[in-house]
Amino acid sequence: MQPREWTGDAELLGPANRALRPSWPAAIAVASSRRVFVATAGTEAESTFEIGSVSKALTGMLYADALQRGVVSPMTMLGDVLPLDGFGPVAAVPLGSLAVHRSGLPRLAPGMSVLRRSLALSIRGENPYGETLAGLLEQTRDVRVGSPRPRYSNLGFQLLGHATASADGRGYGRLLRDVLGPGYSTPSRQDDLHDADLWGTSRVGRPVQPWVGEALAPAGGIRASIGTLGGLLRAILDHTAPGVTALEPVADFSPGVRIGAAWITVPYRGRTITWHNGATGGFGSWIGLDREARIGVAVLSARHGAVDRPGFRLLEELVASGSAVLD
Repeated sequence: MQPREWTGDAELLGPANRALRPSWPAAIAVASSRRVFVATAGTEAESTFEIGSVSKALTGMLYADALQRGVVSPMTMLGDVLPLDGFGPVAAVPLGSLAVHRSGLPRLAPGMSVLRRSLALSIRGENPYGETLAGLLEQTRDVRVGSPRPRYSNLGFQLLGHATASADGRGYGRLLRDVLGPGYSTPSRQDDLHDADLWGTSRVGRPVQPWVGEALAPAGGIRASIGTLGGLLRAILDHTAPGVTALEPVADFSPGVRIGAAWITVPYRGRTITWHNGATGGFGSWIGLDREARIGVAVLSARHGAVDRPGFRLLEELVASGSAVLD
C-alpha cells in the first residue's frame, strides 16, 4: 500500500512525515504547556484508537490521584478493596507494589488459557480478553505470588485499576472519565463501539476483533482520540493533570530505567524521557514527554506493531529544533 498523506495542523505535517509515513490509519499529537497540534493520516481527529498498555499510564495517574485524595495508600491490600475472601496470597498484595510492577504477580492471569487464546488471535483475529471483573478475579483464585522483583504484569495493572476504582466507590470507566476527562471509553462488548471507534488490523493487514472487556480496561482496554491524548499531554506539562505525580520515578525497573506509577523514565540521547507504549491485536500506541523541554508526543496507529521509534524520533526532532513548531 502507498503511504497515506498527513492532514491537520500545518506546523506538524513536516515533522509527522519525517517521523512516520503510514499506509494505515494513524494519528500524531504534539503538545506544549500552551498548545496542542494534531495530524492524522487516513482517519479523522475524532476517531478513537485502542491505546493498549498506554492504559496503564492512565491507571497509574488514577492511582496517584487516589493516593493524594487519601482514598488508598501504598499499603492498601487488594483484599481490602476487592472481594477476594478465601483467595489466598493475592488478597495480601499491596497496591504500591502493583503500581511499580513489583507485586510478584505473573504477566497474565493463570486461568486465562493463554495458548488457546493466542492461537485464536493469530489464526482468526479473535479478542483474547473479554472477561468481566468477576471472571478476572476468579482466574486469580490460586495465583502464586512470587518475589517482589521487577516483573511487568498486565494482571497487576488490571487489579490495580479495579482496586482503585472500588476503593473510590465507582466503576473503573466512570472513575477514568470523572478524573481524567470524558474523552476516554472502556467498551466491555463490541456492541459498545460507535462509528468513531476504529477497527484495527494485524501486522499483515488482516482485520482483528476489537479488544474489549470490563476486566481488561485498566491494563489495555481504553480507547481515546489523538486530541484527547494531546490534551492529556498538555495538562501534564502545565501541571493541571490529576495524578501527575505518577510520572515521578520512584523505583528501579531495569538497568538505567526507572519507573513511577506505570510511567517509565529513561535516558535517551542525552535527554530524559518519560513514556509508555502499547499494542493490541490491531493497534500500536506511544506517549512520551521531555519534561525539561516541556514537549510531549503521542503516536497512534490502527495496525498492530510498535510505534516507539517514530515517537522518540519526533520528540527528539522537536527538542533539537527548539520546539519551533509549538511557538
